[in-house]
Amino acid sequence: MTTDDILKGVLYRDGHCTINAVYDEAETNALVNLLRQAESDNDTFRKTDDLFAIRQVLKEVPALSNLVFNNKLKSVINYLFGDGYFVVKSIYFDKPPASNWFVAWHQDLTISVNKKVELGGYGPWTVKQNQFAVQPPLNILQDNFTIRIHLDDADEGNGALKVIPGSHLRNIYRPETINWQVEQPHTCAVAAGGVMIMRPLLMHASGRTTNSKPRKVIHIEFSRTELPEEIRWSERMNVL
Repeated sequence: MTTDDILKGVLYRDGHCTINAVYDEAETNALVNLLRQAESDNDTFRKTDDLFAIRQVLKEVPALSNLVFNNKLKSVINYLFGDGYFVVKSIYFDKPPASNWFVAWHQDLTISVNKKVELGGYGPWTVKQNQFAVQPPLNILQDNFTIRIHLDDADEGNGALKVIPGSHLRNIYRPETINWQVEQPHTCAVAAGGVMIMRPLLMHASGRTTNSKPRKVIHIEFSRTELPEEIRWSERMNVL
């Protein structure tokens, strides 16, 4: 069995995996510098003492795609998931060294679409910063995946994701039903230039920064599902 086969098995079993050195130091610095030039007052930008974020970052910073989708990342995606996937959501997060921002345990149960319509199997709906989000049929969430590109070293001290391995196989798993007598949370430490890959149904959380180190992450979601004709992915991009 090859290393790639083992990685694929881990992703299926645990719902996540980590691959370091997808970007070298020069590539990582180039991504950081490009994002630093992008600060704006658009609705897709959010800046507080705890968090700087850019929603739809691949649209807001078009030059980012050529740097993000290097040959190594494309090869990883092709091997682990095959053909037919496209980007459906992208966000940039920057948690400053003094950040108290944290995220409670949850699954990523919604997708971003262009408008709200009544469709069987789709709901409930939410709206955030003029963006429509809806919980789709379960099979879409089961087939989607997320890649988190780390631009800083991340560990428990600066809010690296904590996950419950295998929780993606339980379909909808409510945080209030987690049995902490049984579950063993895992902190996904990732070096700068590495990526974490996860399924959206994986139960995950992140803590406050306690070590005065930054954590910058580009979060990209992928799907290969064509939505009903009444709605569209709000950020569909064919980059692979």
